[in-house]
Amino acid sequence: MTSRKGRARRNSDCTAGGLRPALRAPHRPRRDEGAEQAFVIGVLATAADFARARTWGVSDAPDYERYLADTAELLADALERFETVRARMFHPQDFEEFCLLHGLDPAEPAARDRYLVNPPLQTQLLAYQGEELAGDFVPRLVRARENGLTLCHADLLLEGGLLGGAGPAEADEEHARWVRAAYQRGGEVFRRMLVGAGAGVYELRLRVDAPGGRLTAAARVLQWEDGVVRINDEELELICAVLCAGLALELPGVAVLHGSQGSAASCGARGGAADETRGGAADACFLPTAWAWSSSGPDWAPAARPVRLDGVAAQPGYSLGTVC
Repeated sequence: MTSRKGRARRNSDCTAGGLRPALRAPHRPRRDEGAEQAFVIGVLATAADFARARTWGVSDAPDYERYLADTAELLADALERFETVRARMFHPQDFEEFCLLHGLDPAEPAARDRYLVNPPLQTQLLAYQGEELAGDFVPRLVRARENGLTLCHADLLLEGGLLGGAGPAEADEEHARWVRAAYQRGGEVFRRMLVGAGAGVYELRLRVDAPGGRLTAAARVLQWEDGVVRINDEELELICAVLCAGLALELPGVAVLHGSQGSAASCGARGGAADETRGGAADACFLPTAWAWSSSGPDWAPAARPVRLDGVAAQPGYSLGTVC
């Protein structure tokens, strides 16, 4: 069989004939109900992870570069054959611990399949839409794993009310309403930060001190003068979740919004990514800036003094109550 591009299709078990090295799980496709509807893939994010996973027979590729090339080809083929293509980072240590917990042999493809679709890790999945694998998508997969772990931590603090898992929230509608209200308040806090900042290219860094360890989140944002915002969906979800947990449980926190303030359209940046670099005359259109807010629990307000978060120095921000 050939694809619409006339190229020979790769087998669904992710092996290839001829001189090509075979690609085995974590690339084994997993279909949801309804054939040809969804495709899920696990991707090794570093050369070190690749070397470690080879001991389980994950790939016969001679090196990490060839592994990425074969993975990119597999993803391109999946985009033609499946309505939905999603990926997550295949983390060797996570996988090893998963196998130990469930009594599985990591060398068995079935163990890799179970790890790949493990329900508690679904928060780490990203939709793939043809992005360059090494340049943008793999770093996003790494962040998605970290973000997914934070999201699960926040959900645990909220007794399952955030992700809708089993627990008190399933039987207690009042608890669910409480969490939803806090989530909406968190989203509104973030919206007011962006509205007050105006057009520009920013990064928000957020930290909430929580039982069991700090909840942290970061998001890169491109905002145009007409209020249109570009942000990765998974980063937006995490920002709102961390703000939700902090507000619901009245936990202390700090947030810093920093970047370059200015009219993106007048600088010819419309259509660029949130982390796009600019040079020359465009630099003059943007004003470096950094604002900080803190929370004692029930609300967010300008920081009482200058703040340094993750190496970023910021001055007290504007009042969010005055932003519409």
